Amino acid sequence: MTTEAFINPQLVTWALRRSGLTQVDAAKRLQIPQTRLADWERGDARPTFRKAEGLAHVLHIPFGFLFLPEPPLLEIPLPDLRTVNGAPLREFTPEFYDVLNDALRKQEWYRAYLESEGTKPLPFIGQFTPNHSVHMIASEIDNTMGLSEEIRRKADNWEEFLKDFITQVEEIGVLVLRSSVVGNNTHRPLSVDEFRGFVISDEIAPLIFLNGSDAKSAQIFTLAHELAHLWVGQSGISNPDYRRRAVDQTHEIERVCDSIAAQLLVPEHDFLAWWDANAPLQFNIDRLTQRYKVSRVVVLRRAYGLERISYDEYQDYYLGLSGPGTERGGGGNFYRNLLVRNSRTLATAVVGAVLQGRVSDQIGASLLNIQIPTFRNFMEFVVTNNR
Repeated sequence: MTTEAFINPQLVTWALRRSGLTQVDAAKRLQIPQTRLADWERGDARPTFRKAEGLAHVLHIPFGFLFLPEPPLLEIPLPDLRTVNGAPLREFTPEFYDVLNDALRKQEWYRAYLESEGTKPLPFIGQFTPNHSVHMIASEIDNTMGLSEEIRRKADNWEEFLKDFITQVEEIGVLVLRSSVVGNNTHRPLSVDEFRGFVISDEIAPLIFLNGSDAKSAQIFTLAHELAHLWVGQSGISNPDYRRRAVDQTHEIERVCDSIAAQLLVPEHDFLAWWDANAPLQFNIDRLTQRYKVSRVVVLRRAYGLERISYDEYQDYYLGLSGPGTERGGGGNFYRNLLVRNSRTLATAVVGAVLQGRVSDQIGASLLNIQIPTFRNFMEFVVTNNR
């Protein structure tokens, strides 16, 4: 006799809406008729335990959620600073929730790892308040990282600049995770409409996550933006509208960090000195893009923020430049993608801890969201490439 699962129909409706799947899509993934799923949602029928487990898997919720008396209030431990057209976003997708929890799990492990090593707190975390001078904070970030002198000199273009920028951020003690999918699951993409990045401000193991689905040009600015959050000691989930100026962002902390990022990447005094008011916009964009080794979007936005171009000029040019990112889950070398998605620093620390016998390969594989055989191959890849 097959045992029925006494699930709460209200939870089925909630989980469907939260997942973004229609009844048709969810039923297809469960390999059942849509009418049967509709009966479960109305409470006219109940699934077997096996089908209920399958439903929870498809909707990306814990199995026990289906039996709750009412939908749970899922708390997010970071300030939600996202806005779309000036209106706050209230509900997170399962993809974001899973990515955030995965990042928190990694950050917690890495913090414990560093504490066991006797690592001292990073002096720049919370070094300033949002009330300090934007120019002062940007200058201090630049001094700490050597952004102007070192990275710009090495990079031939803004794509190399992003790669080198991430490397430099990790070298000062900040984990940078960058992915367009949940874990390594290419069937669960992240949405730029939901968030561009988030930051965990911690004096031992700070972490920045960049949404790899975003255009790389936007990722440069998001990285600088989240870095500014660390200098003022403020965690948060960000989705700033880069079609608007820093002063027009909704949240105060976002306005401040946006302004710091702009000053860090494209210093105001230098920019104004190089801007030629008598030259065509394209000439200025091309020349300053080469000078600062950032994208045209960053230069264009700086020109708009400093009132060197009009709103209409900015919008027209911006629409022609913005586009999707190129980091797409399955492309390129799988092991190199693992380093990008999990932070090279974190992944190397995990491999080292396993090789030293401090943690099991099961824990190591779990931290990187891969199977044990794949993790063992990945360890060999890391060791070989670090020689």
